[in-house]
Amino acid sequence: MYRMNQYAASASSLIALSLVLGLSSVSLAKISRQAHLMGTAFTIIISDDIPESQSVQIMGQAFAEVARIESLMSEWLPDSEISLVNRNAGRLVTKVSAETVAVVSSALTVSRMSKGAFDPSWASLRGLWSFKLDKPKLPKRSELLTRLKSVDYQKIRVSKKDRTIYLTEPGMALGLGAIAKGYAIDRVKALLRDQGIENFIVDGGGDLYASGQKIDGPWTVGIRHPRQAGLLMEFPIQDRAIVTSGDYERFFMLGARRYHHIIDLKTGMPAERSVSVTILADDAVFADSIATAVFVLGPVDGLQLIEKLPGVDAIILAPDGRIYHSTSLKLNLPDRWSPI
Repeated sequence: MYRMNQYAASASSLIALSLVLGLSSVSLAKISRQAHLMGTAFTIIISDDIPESQSVQIMGQAFAEVARIESLMSEWLPDSEISLVNRNAGRLVTKVSAETVAVVSSALTVSRMSKGAFDPSWASLRGLWSFKLDKPKLPKRSELLTRLKSVDYQKIRVSKKDRTIYLTEPGMALGLGAIAKGYAIDRVKALLRDQGIENFIVDGGGDLYASGQKIDGPWTVGIRHPRQAGLLMEFPIQDRAIVTSGDYERFFMLGARRYHHIIDLKTGMPAERSVSVTILADDAVFADSIATAVFVLGPVDGLQLIEKLPGVDAIILAPDGRIYHSTSLKLNLPDRWSPI
């Protein structure tokens, strides 16, 4: 189930996202709607010159598609295919849909190319950390080391032919939170285009795809400043997915140390080489997963990976204030950001 509401954008709600639409993009859009899905706000903005009733009908179909994907791939829903795979870990091969096989296969591709910086078996650590500001939780070191033994993408067996997934050891678990949302965005993109819609934004909690343009020109996106209110930079975008991973999305502070939700699976602790990573790519499913990998790898190793991927660009904010970006990115970007 999902709830669809008319979307009333404001400066505060936009800046609250890790990746935000420029204010002009929203104010000049013809119609927009929002639904709470996959644990976040999914927003669709259509700028085509079509009747509002038609836009609303198409958006309803799009949100229903996201809900369907969530029902297959959310590890938080007990009846999902991924939850069944997790319950069968070390015991049974699980038959799943072709879509779930495809998304897990895509996740494993990114795992291999990043040498485990992205790993869908991270969910073996679920429950050890809590990043709620009112009730933060640090894991016990002994339990963390025990659970880390179950994190290994090489122990995930996928058969596209048989449409099965098998986790080879008890205690393993899949979590597709860093890739299924991107897949849902791509599915909505395809649905809108199949309906003849050319100019739109699909925004899943700040991860988005921008198609065509708004009424008066290109869509504009902005990257949030990681330590201050407002935007660090903004730029136009057309026919690309753009995803940001940052250490300011879910975190708590203990003393001077920031503990955030992007975990380096070699240590089980929050990754420390990046502050924010923004990926631009043709597909949101790939941008979603590679953003996590590059965040963990950091600017040097992360950019080495990105430079090998045609059509993929990255902007990386480092802890020392430097801003790194892929050589093919044709944007006028600042050299530094202020950590203060």
